Order: sequence, then C-alpha cells, then structure tokens
Amino acid sequence: MNRPKTAAAPAAHTGTDADVVVVGAGAAGLSLVRHLLDASSSPALSVAVVEPPPGPARSPERTWCFWEEEETGPGEPGAGPGAGLGAPVTASWRRLLVRGPGGETLGGDSPRRYLMVRSANFTRAMDARLAAADAVTRVTGTVTAVGDGPHGARVSGTDAAGRPFALTGRWVFDSRPPRALPPAHTTLLQHFRGWFVRTAEDRFDPGTAELMDLRTPQPRCGLSFAYVLPLTPREALVEYTEFSPRPLTVREYEAALRHYTERVRPLGEFTVTGAEQGVIPMTDGRFARRAGRSVFRIGTAGGATRPSTGYTFATVQRQSAQVAAALAAGRTPVPPRPHARRHLAMDAALLRALATGRVDGADFFARLFRRNRLDSVLRFLDGRSALREEVAIGLRSPIWPMARSLAELPLLPRRPSAAVPRPGDPHQRKAPR
Repeated sequence: MNRPKTAAAPAAHTGTDADVVVVGAGAAGLSLVRHLLDASSSPALSVAVVEPPPGPARSPERTWCFWEEEETGPGEPGAGPGAGLGAPVTASWRRLLVRGPGGETLGGDSPRRYLMVRSANFTRAMDARLAAADAVTRVTGTVTAVGDGPHGARVSGTDAAGRPFALTGRWVFDSRPPRALPPAHTTLLQHFRGWFVRTAEDRFDPGTAELMDLRTPQPRCGLSFAYVLPLTPREALVEYTEFSPRPLTVREYEAALRHYTERVRPLGEFTVTGAEQGVIPMTDGRFARRAGRSVFRIGTAGGATRPSTGYTFATVQRQSAQVAAALAAGRTPVPPRPHARRHLAMDAALLRALATGRVDGADFFARLFRRNRLDSVLRFLDGRSALREEVAIGLRSPIWPMARSLAELPLLPRRPSAAVPRPGDPHQRKAPR
C-alpha cells in the first residue's frame, strides 16, 4: 500500500488510503509517527497524519519534562541528554530538589537526568523529518468522525475551506485530547501557570531542578507547589501548580506567582519573557485504548497520563515504541496498558485521600522524599519501580488514611466528570507536561 508522497496535501481528499492514519499532530501523534519511521519494516508503512488547521484547535507551545530513559556513555554516538529523541533538549538537570512546607531541603543527585523539551523544537524537528519521508502524507483539516470500515477504518472531516475529506486506513490512531473524562471515583485537575523569567542578578542554579517548593499557601483539600526549572543563573521557568477540582482564573494564577516570586522566594527585579498555562486530568477513570476493530486511542485519550503525577511524555514514547514494533512484526497494534494495575490502585487511593482531605498534600510529598531513597521515588513517579520499592514507600506513607481510601473505592460509584478545558477555553490554554 505504499504511495508517493505529495509535496503538499491537497485541500480535500476522498478515499485516500494508508496503512496507518494518525489523527492529531501533538506529542502523542508525532511520537508515534517518529517510532513508525524508526521501526524496521520492509516495505515501509504508508502513514497519513491529520493535523488541525492553524487557530484555537491547535495547542499552544508548551514544555514537556521527563526522566532520561537510561545512561549513555560519553563516547557513544548520540550520547547525551535525550539522545535518540529526535528533538533538541532545552535543558537537563542532574540534581533534583524539593522544599518542604517549613523550608526543609530534600532531594539530591539523581541517577538519571531530568530533561526539558520545548514543543516548538520537537515539532520543527518532526516537520523536517516528515518532509523527507516518502511514506508520510500530511493532511490539514478538522476531523469530525472516526470509525471502523469494511477494510479498516475511516477518518472524515472538513479542511480549512470547509470542503469535506475522507481517509481510509488499515489502522487509525486517534491522539486528540478527550473532551470529557471517563466516569471516576475521584477526579482532580493538575492546573498551572508558569512564567519564563529573566532576573537582574544571578538567582538560580542551572544544575538543579526544583520539582516542588511546598511553601506555597495550601488549598483545603489537594495540593499546591511551585516548580522552578533554571535555564541559566538568571533565567528559569517558574510555575505555580495546584491539584484541585477546578482551574483558577488567569488573575488568580498571576497573584499566586507574584506572591511566590516576591514573598516566598524573592527574585528581586525580573522580567517575564513568556508564559504557559495548562491543565492535566488526574483521575481513576478507565480510559479505553481501543475504540473499534481498527481504531485505537493514544496519549492522554488512551490513559497515558499518570493519575498521581500528570507525567505523560515518557509514557507516550514507550507506548509508541511498542505500537511501532507490533506493526513492524505484523501483529494487531493494540496500544499496551500504559500503567501497571498496582500503580493505578495506589494512584486512586492517593487521589481519594487528597480529595477528601484525609492527607495533607504538602506533608505527604515532603514525607515521600524525606523517608525514601531518591532513586526509588523517581522510579515510582516514572512508573518504573519494583514491587519491593512500592511496599517500602507505602509503609512510610500515612498508612491509615491511605488504607481507608483504598478500601472504600470499590464501594463508591463512578460519577461522570466535567469537560476538560481545551485550547481557546476562557480559563486556560492546555499545556501538558
């Protein structure tokens, strides 16, 4: 089913065939295409990528952070932060720091680097790669329907001029963010606004990422913290984050950032050079990875977001690699389960404990880093921990509130969740980590 690549996709398509159709060109969609191009397959799979037209349907620029998969030796080809990612890494940090509610400093040197990738750099790198790939065709349009067909699946929609298009593919992977979350026992939102700042004097350690500064005023139920990622001694991303049921207004985020940068951690004179704002669902709802015989959901829509942390990017890479391997081997490419069942159970208990106020969020996370080895905590947050590490972490957590929250979950109904804020919504612009 190989077909020649067009230099620019026509304005409308009817009956265009591809082995794989990827709906959406964000982190999940482009990561899958990258892994498909990397996977050994002869002949190469033909791929069609459907991306929304310029405007509010496209996500704004955002920052993705994640832990390096594994070390590479200093002399190996491609060695270095993010080697093999396919996009330049903006910054990386070996030392990780957490500040407790009373100012206690926790953390230390990490066995793996914490990496930052800007979405604009990732997209530019992928644009160049897709332009050089004969097996890839890009289509710009708004998708209105995705469903099974007699010989695969069909994607239909309208282009920027309002003309209809249709694509058929043996397999379709839909990466569009969910408009509504699945029914859940507990749903919180991780919502945030960050400033890119430039200070008049040296204020930051470029070698240290500050994952959580818990000295921020805490909500009655949930959690708040500041997140500081230095780029140079005078430049950093400073972000205010909350775990709570509803996003704040821009004015409320700005007030929280001013309070942090003026009173909690004074930066002196500084300039805000940019801003990003977003919301990430934190839910124990069950995301379906399969939407038909030949239709699959990937990314947040397929459950890739870790419920207790909001981290998504690294999971998307692992999920994409396994899908690409299945396709190369001729197997049905069902996206793998993104998180272990035991991790989801622990996450569900934590969400319930936070939402009910049974645990103090700031104290919980300070205790997590204070009482456990840093490498074990990082593996847990990244979904790579061993069972023995999780047992140790659990025994050093508030046992009775967590046990009560876990025990009551089977007795609670799963309730519908509110719609997820999307780009262009009044309160915020989506920018997942």
